Amino acid sequence: MTSLVWFRNDLRVQDNISLLKASKAEKVIGVYCFDTLYFEKGEFGFKKTESFRAKFLIESVKELRENLKKFNIPLFVYVGKSSEHIAQLVKKHEIDTIYLQKEWTRDEVFISDSVKREVGEAAQFKECYDQFLFHPEDIPYSEFEDIPKVFTEFRKKCEKYCKVRPEVTFEKHFPMTNYVENHTKIPSLTDLGLSEPIPDSRTAFPFKGGEIQAAKRIENYFWETKKLAFYKKTRNGLLGTDYSSKLSAWLANGSISARTIYWEVKKFEKEIKKNEDTYWLVFELIWRDFFKYVSLKHGPKIFRLDGILDKEYDWQLDKSLLDQWMLGNTPDAFVNANMKELEKTGWMSNRGRQNVASFWAKELEQDWRYGAAYFESMLIDYDVHSNWGNWMYNSGVGNDPRDRKFNTKLQAERYDPNGKFQKQWLQGCLFDQ
Repeated sequence: MTSLVWFRNDLRVQDNISLLKASKAEKVIGVYCFDTLYFEKGEFGFKKTESFRAKFLIESVKELRENLKKFNIPLFVYVGKSSEHIAQLVKKHEIDTIYLQKEWTRDEVFISDSVKREVGEAAQFKECYDQFLFHPEDIPYSEFEDIPKVFTEFRKKCEKYCKVRPEVTFEKHFPMTNYVENHTKIPSLTDLGLSEPIPDSRTAFPFKGGEIQAAKRIENYFWETKKLAFYKKTRNGLLGTDYSSKLSAWLANGSISARTIYWEVKKFEKEIKKNEDTYWLVFELIWRDFFKYVSLKHGPKIFRLDGILDKEYDWQLDKSLLDQWMLGNTPDAFVNANMKELEKTGWMSNRGRQNVASFWAKELEQDWRYGAAYFESMLIDYDVHSNWGNWMYNSGVGNDPRDRKFNTKLQAERYDPNGKFQKQWLQGCLFDQ
């Protein structure tokens, strides 16, 4: 009996339910596919994955392969259509069951469905929800339709009635006699049609991808520097590696689970300090959950112009304004500095993201989906639910009943009072154009 674990956005060995369930078989094989769909241009003209995230992803897959190897589990890696490669793997190795993390958004469902069609009756698929803090079976809502519009209501009810499940540990070493020869290669950026990004010493995200790297970041941010104890006070920062946890990129591709982070926070609170700052990291994990439940409830509406509110605005699209916004050539220095940071490093602070999104959608009144698609392309920590959920939120078609607009001048004065961040990214540029 041979089981296949199809890794997607769960690139880890520890606290991985699919891997744990698959390990009951005599033999286990892993597979990861750099699916063509993610490296093509989308409907808004951007490649769905550009060099920054692709590099982080390659690093993550390399670590996953090494980590699986310790348990004598091979990871087959392909470039192309998942449906073709997985179907061939199933046939060649007589796989009877495929274990995978449940996905429900547009591109992910398209790929899942194409794999299921190609595999047909040859193997059964076992999917499980494994990317939440609060598991769907544990939340105090009987149907996804009951998920509230407002985050605060969701948070308070979940905090009151939900328990976070314990982590699961993977320890099973398979005999070498069951090990399957694997000559597949992990692609380079060139193989994916991308170029190596130019390193920028100013980056706030100099980290590498992978499960071990995620654990190192936790070790440093929580235990070595104890920066977790100041998280809420610094989380709106703009400069440096430590104003926030920076865990979002590993969370996005599943190199670490939300549960692992939660229980590490609880350990920190017990052994070092419990305060509003430590709670606030959990608060942000609940926000992440909320956007996942929003996309479960509303499906493809999160990608529509009118959003989940079916709210009509007179959206415009001026390609010259889009170029100015992307390249940081607008009349707004704070927006420009943040956009240049994204262009040069694949990273932007949470504060920056809210401001540039508000500027694009509310100030320029341009089609918000182009902004969301550009972020999808560029961000190292792109997560489909958080990205499109936040863009709807900032554009007045999502979960914000207040329909706010950011005053970028006041925001700059508050969060960059000395102009240090703007100077860092706008050297040689005029401030008030």
